[in-house]
Amino acid sequence: MANNNNIGSKRLVVGAHYGLRDWLAQRATAVVMAIYTVILLVCFLTGNNFSYEGWAGLFAHQWFKLATFAALMSLFFHAWIGVRDIWMDYVKPVAVRLVLQIATILWLVACAGWAAQILWRV
Repeated sequence: MANNNNIGSKRLVVGAHYGLRDWLAQRATAVVMAIYTVILLVCFLTGNNFSYEGWAGLFAHQWFKLATFAALMSLFFHAWIGVRDIWMDYVKPVAVRLVLQIATILWLVACAGWAAQILWRV
């Protein structure tokens, strides 16, 4: 009789095991982005200067730059989890999947650097 590892506490479990951690990360980053959206909406609805100078004045505050950067970092991490799951689910050749994941990481890190440069240049 063959050794059956598919039942009981000794069953063979494969996969990335990200499940709950990634689910929570997706929800946490979504909450951060939702809070930022509310802050941005309040600033927009209570503001009266909708010119470039008005928006530049809003982004001149350090707290608003930090809130924007936190929202963008949440967006990038949220995107990483989603895109990584797409690569893991639909790209079967490991080498191609690795190249796509590395390209995604490089793109998101570059976007984060560019966002920081833009925010702190204002």
